[in-house]
Amino acid sequence: MMGVLRWLLWRDLTLAMRRKAEVLTALFFFVIVVSLFPLGVGPEMDTLSEIGPGVLWVAALLASMLSLNRLFADDYADGTLEQLLLSSQPLPMVVLSKVLAHWLVSGFPLVLISPVLGMQLGLDWESLVILVVTLLLGTPVLSLIGAVGAGLTLGVRGGGVLLSLLVLPLYIPVLIFGAGAVEAARSGLGADAHVSLLGAFLVLALLLAPWGGAAALRISLD
Repeated sequence: MMGVLRWLLWRDLTLAMRRKAEVLTALFFFVIVVSLFPLGVGPEMDTLSEIGPGVLWVAALLASMLSLNRLFADDYADGTLEQLLLSSQPLPMVVLSKVLAHWLVSGFPLVLISPVLGMQLGLDWESLVILVVTLLLGTPVLSLIGAVGAGLTLGVRGGGVLLSLLVLPLYIPVLIFGAGAVEAARSGLGADAHVSLLGAFLVLALLLAPWGGAAALRISLD
């Protein structure tokens, strides 16, 4: 089973690398949105560092949503998803492998570029470290929750808009505690509680989201 799952992960990553424009769209969107804020708000570093955590997290959240509607769409269009559903492999593990591929392509690059954008917004070193940690914990949660919504809206006309309406309310706690952790670190209050809650969200999402995504796919394909 692990060999099949590794093959699925490698297959999804290979297909994603063949669509470099789609892969780079989320990263460019993240960079452009964060870079535009200093132009609109002004060059005052105190103001930028104050709004920086929220700006970075909102931009990361929106960027991670750009490719959610294609999480299962390509496999659904060519019939691969039905074959996976009929195979002997547990569907929740298949969902987990596709979510991992999605995060490696769309979420992990945001984590890597975030310190550079954080320095642009005037965040100090401790805040940058907390920013990277919270994005490492929070962006997989966004992908896991998004997988459930992507499964429910699979094959639905206008599914992208419906997907956004489904997952955005569930993203709010991750956004609050992710941005709150960076703000707490910047203010010297300590971010341990926020980071711990994000870790709990990740564990809970890993336990529940693959099963929820599998159930959503079965509903959409029935």
